[in-house]
Amino acid sequence: MDKKQKFDYEEIKKKTLEQLRSGKSLFGKDGAFAPLLKDILEAALEGEMESHLDEEERSSGNRKNGKTSKKLRTADGTIDLETPRDRAASFDPQIVKKRETILAESLESKIIGLYGHGMSFRDISAHIKEMYDTEISAATLSAITDKVIPLVKEWQNRPLESLYCIVWLDAMFYKVKEEGRVINRCVYNILGINAEGRKDLLGMYVSESEGANFWLGVLSHLQQRGVADILIACIDNLKGFAEAIATIYPATEVQTCVVHQIRNSIKYVASKDQKAFMADLKPVYQATSKDEAEIELVDLEEKWGKKYPVVIDSWKRNWDKLSTYFQYSAAIRKLIYTTNTIEGFHRQVRKITKTKGAFPSDISLLKLIYLATQNIQKKWTQPLQNWGLTVSQLSIKFGDRLRLKI
Repeated sequence: MDKKQKFDYEEIKKKTLEQLRSGKSLFGKDGAFAPLLKDILEAALEGEMESHLDEEERSSGNRKNGKTSKKLRTADGTIDLETPRDRAASFDPQIVKKRETILAESLESKIIGLYGHGMSFRDISAHIKEMYDTEISAATLSAITDKVIPLVKEWQNRPLESLYCIVWLDAMFYKVKEEGRVINRCVYNILGINAEGRKDLLGMYVSESEGANFWLGVLSHLQQRGVADILIACIDNLKGFAEAIATIYPATEVQTCVVHQIRNSIKYVASKDQKAFMADLKPVYQATSKDEAEIELVDLEEKWGKKYPVVIDSWKRNWDKLSTYFQYSAAIRKLIYTTNTIEGFHRQVRKITKTKGAFPSDISLLKLIYLATQNIQKKWTQPLQNWGLTVSQLSIKFGDRLRLKI
């Protein structure tokens, strides 16, 4: 064996077979393959230096000038890397760049992946230390995850399709630190189904509170990104929300979430009456037609109107938006009479964000929700169940607004 060869490859081969048989990883700080990475990287750097010191460089007097050592953190552990230098200090290596201390293509992707699954910086640091024998500070982890920020901004402004059949609009609430105080933040989400029946999160916006004025800005932004028409919009009963939608999309059918209405109603019913009231309310929203529902609503008012006038008045005042779903088939009703579709998405996001007490900034909040969303959307590969029948029924209802696009 050549005495200059750095590694005993027979020994590496033996160690590799032992680790394969025992089920141990070939990588990491004790892995058989870990020493090879240093050899490969240093050989590549030498090759880059030879390429750099071409005839022109050498004719100007530039030569090799020893080596400099630095610690490089990788997914296979921390290695002491010898980087060649030249006299003119004009060598700019690409395989491992100047001042680069983390091998981006290996460890950074793992860190971002762990962060996107809800792990804290402390837990990520402990995991990296245990797996790869590599120390990484919270500041470094923050800098690595900050590389997601341009992707978030690009995603927030990406072009959208011209038509969405059904869109759900709802908000989540979080705590964020600002100037030493912990304040509330509202994350507005818009989840849509296109003409092919595929789900997509159309937008994500942060504000101090939920309000119709902010939603108006959100809808305007959707329009600027290419959304020309929305057939049905499903919302909660936020005051002024339906009017904001009508300002941007006047032809859109608006369905207020019936479940939100029921929850808000029961708050104003005495606990001793809640069971009986709910039993009388159920025939209203479970009726087979709008006419039948209105008859049941009259009966509800006759029985409970004097005792709970505020509750009954709320149902009557919002009835036009609450009863939109009655004009559709059972399959479409199930999709639109509540905001359960987007609330299900929110539950998935909260599984990732639940470990966070308060986010250090708005952008840190957006980073994590964006990464969580990218993981969730990987499962949105198929159209909704029975979408072919559903879209056919929508096409009959909406005519050319949908027929021209399917």
